[in-house]
Amino acid sequence: MIVLRVLKSHSKRRLRVKKIGIVICGRYQTCGGGKCLRAMRERVGGFVRYPKNEELSLVGYSFCGGCPGGNVEYVPEEMKKNGAEVIHLATGLVVGYPPCPRIRAFKSFIESFYGMEVVIGTHPIPLKYLKAHEALDFWKTMNMAEIAGGLMEEDRSIMKAYD
Repeated sequence: MIVLRVLKSHSKRRLRVKKIGIVICGRYQTCGGGKCLRAMRERVGGFVRYPKNEELSLVGYSFCGGCPGGNVEYVPEEMKKNGAEVIHLATGLVVGYPPCPRIRAFKSFIESFYGMEVVIGTHPIPLKYLKAHEALDFWKTMNMAEIAGGLMEEDRSIMKAYD
């Protein structure tokens, strides 16, 4: 009986839910979020950091507002009101052409002004984009590999699956 009660009690525990907001590039403002949501479900790309037993809940999805990123001033606040704990700056800001020159400023602003963690990346970098970008000078001069961080460590077969 005691063992049964412990098991029953354990099964009733609720999993922790991590609430996430996603900000995408204005160039892709009509994007339905397919790759981002797939990556969130598969725990790859920027979502590899979350344990598989931790439930993820998307509580906000918006675009930056287009250059120079006016929505970044208030969209995180709306997401925070919806319970967002973390903001992911979408992979498109990193591998769009040209990559977003304001991504570092967006991250810094959100972290300091809203006190929220910011993760660079959502879905894995599609391998075809990575190969194209690595061949271009701006990728090195903008130090995009550093900005992309963990996205650069993704298994190449997973990147290929996101082509």
